[in-house]
Amino acid sequence: MPGQCSNRGESAVAGRRFDVADVVEVLQHWQAGRGTRELSRSLGMGRPRLRRILRSAWASGVRPGHGPTLSAREWRERCPDLFHSPHPGREPERRQRLSSFREAIEQGLVTNTVTTVWQRLHDESGLDISLSTFRRYVRDEIRMVRPEDVTVRKQPAVPGEVAEVDYGRLGVWTDPVTGGRHVVQAFVMTLCASRRVFVMPVLRCDQEAWTRCHVAAFCFFGGAPQQIRLDNLKTGVIRPDLYDPQLNRSYAELAAHYGVLLDPCRAAKPKDKPQVERNMPYVRDSFWKGREFSGVEQMEREAVRWCERIADRRPHRHLTGTVGEVFTRLEQTALRALPAEPFEMAHWATATVHPDCHIQVRGHRYSVPWRLVGRQLDVRVGERLVTIHDGGTLVKAHLRRRGERLYTDPEDFPEQKIAFLLRTPAWCRRRAAELGPEVAALVDEMLAEPAPLSRLRQAQGLVRLAESHPRERLDAACRRAREADGSLRTVRNLLLQPPPADDGRTHQSDAGAFLHGEQTLLEGVK
Repeated sequence: MPGQCSNRGESAVAGRRFDVADVVEVLQHWQAGRGTRELSRSLGMGRPRLRRILRSAWASGVRPGHGPTLSAREWRERCPDLFHSPHPGREPERRQRLSSFREAIEQGLVTNTVTTVWQRLHDESGLDISLSTFRRYVRDEIRMVRPEDVTVRKQPAVPGEVAEVDYGRLGVWTDPVTGGRHVVQAFVMTLCASRRVFVMPVLRCDQEAWTRCHVAAFCFFGGAPQQIRLDNLKTGVIRPDLYDPQLNRSYAELAAHYGVLLDPCRAAKPKDKPQVERNMPYVRDSFWKGREFSGVEQMEREAVRWCERIADRRPHRHLTGTVGEVFTRLEQTALRALPAEPFEMAHWATATVHPDCHIQVRGHRYSVPWRLVGRQLDVRVGERLVTIHDGGTLVKAHLRRRGERLYTDPEDFPEQKIAFLLRTPAWCRRRAAELGPEVAALVDEMLAEPAPLSRLRQAQGLVRLAESHPRERLDAACRRAREADGSLRTVRNLLLQPPPADDGRTHQSDAGAFLHGEQTLLEGVK
């Protein structure tokens, strides 16, 4: 109780509470003849506090240098006589009044806090005791502890095993060039064993920044931890769940590349990652406040410099040495080695195939096979390659080119829709050479004019005749058409005539178009 010396090792002077061990030490040195200034310097105690202790001892009849020298145990036994309550009669009276409410207090503490129980008794039952006195009574007499009031200290982290990450708001930065005001967030990764911290300021908390900060943190530490604890940000976790969270696909690829296990914390439970949460105010105060920056690049450089020269030199809370020394001695060699291949940052998106056989992602358009029109596809936009997936099946890939926004593969369109664009003069000549020498010669004649594109469709139509007629007949028709007018219409008319009968004889006739040969003439004559 205030104003008394208790068996729990505390005493009070004029309402101020002190440890009995401190009081005994002061009195032993004071009785030996040491002055107030000397006691304050050697014991690390303020002189006003010393004077209050010595004033109470002087008022009780104790004098320095008089009487037998008392031991520490004897001084401890005399503390209740030397330091008594300034109001000796009031405290027992209050406790007696509170004793009548003991049963109600115990029942209330089962479900509510001490403050709530006091408030309800004060409003509903007429309890006229202050909250501080009520708290002392509960602590000294009832001493009820609820399960939720118990704090379980976590076991010390194994070096190289766990890192915690989070975003924290630093403040508002004014760009000296444009005058624009930007909210600056800090990406912070803390290694739980050594407490080493990595900080990177960002203006946008998007997927690209989240991934880039992780890669930079691993490079800063020279390795990757076994496990990362993180908040339920959309850049990391799409659907929070304690047992089966749905991770962001880009973030999951990053973890697979570095061999890191991702462990999302419970929603609204900052104590699940206490190390990084504790570092946020420290980063904001030590690195950010009161400083001016010319740009984002300078912020990033200064953040790395602060991590190495300021944060690494702070003493470790539980181990011998500074944070940087503990990292070098215990954790640096325990981290996972970085992969030889650098991680390719990628963005995943969902897009619908338009009727023009293209999808649109981040202002870029990519073609896909025409049979997928109307389907929703998953798109992975990497630094060098764009891959498009239908479920788990890869359906298209495009190689990215700097400055290009439209990526079209003619093979993705139906053949009849894109035939004219594909069948160029070069294609027509190449295809005609495969069909026969006369076909190739006639196509060359068609495309040999000053404006070859004017007869390109005729050349395309001539080559297409091979789809419905044998190559030999087409080649023969082209030979006869070249002897006439060399037109596509003549070739078609020649192909419409029935092929000559193969009777072993060669029929050559200069008859006109209305003479059909001796077989037709003698038809029906016996």
